[in-house]
Parts: sequence; C-alpha cells; structure tokens
Amino acid sequence: MAVLAGLKQRARNLKAETFALYLAARDPRTPWYAKLVVAVIVAYAFSPIDLIPDFIPVLGYLDDLILIPIGIALAIKLVPHQILAECRARAQETIQNGKPVSRVAAAAIVVIWLLLAALCIMWAYEAFMVSE
Repeated sequence: MAVLAGLKQRARNLKAETFALYLAARDPRTPWYAKLVVAVIVAYAFSPIDLIPDFIPVLGYLDDLILIPIGIALAIKLVPHQILAECRARAQETIQNGKPVSRVAAAAIVVIWLLLAALCIMWAYEAFMVSE
C-alpha cells in the first residue's frame, strides 16, 4: 500500500508542476522558446488523446511515465527560476482552493487535435488516392 500511496503523491506533484508550467507559459517574462516548449508539454499532458493509446499493454502508459516527465524536466530548465517559483506558489494556492478549469485551454487542445487529424487525413488521401 505504501508504494501505491507514493505513486499517488507523485501523480499529484506532477499535476501541480504541470499547472505551474501552464502559469509560467502565460507569464510575459517567460522567454518565447520556453513558452513554446511548455505549451506543447502542457497541452499533451492535459490532452485526453495520447500518441500511444493507454489500452495497449505496457506501451500505452509509456508516454505518461517517460515522455511527460522528460518534457516537464526540459520545460523546467527553460523557465527562469524566479518565475517558476512564483508560478508554483500560485499553482498550489489555486489547487488548494479547488481544481482549475480553463474552457479556453480545453477548446484550444480540441482544435489542435482536430487540425492534426485533418492533416493526417489529407496526407493519407494524397498518399493512397493520388497514386492510383
């Protein structure tokens, strides 16, 4: 049971860190390249769609266990320390007052995935239909 409790705590910490990075991406003092990396990582972390679907045994959780933590570590290195510390404090305060909800962020993630799906469909159409 101690292992399960430890994993749950790490998951909560990861969610809090992801939310702090989201706040850092919205801070005007954060460099543009850090904002770009943070936006991609946070969008992927909060997205209900994974590169490898979770129902695939072992590999399904590989992106959640490896890709997201590596991306978060990279993003943490890119965001200035002072900004990140302020955003971590704001994230903890927001989480303690209730879960954050951003309908705009949810809509943006859905639009991005729809655009990616449209691009894949166009690519598949050109690859398979045009070659006939």
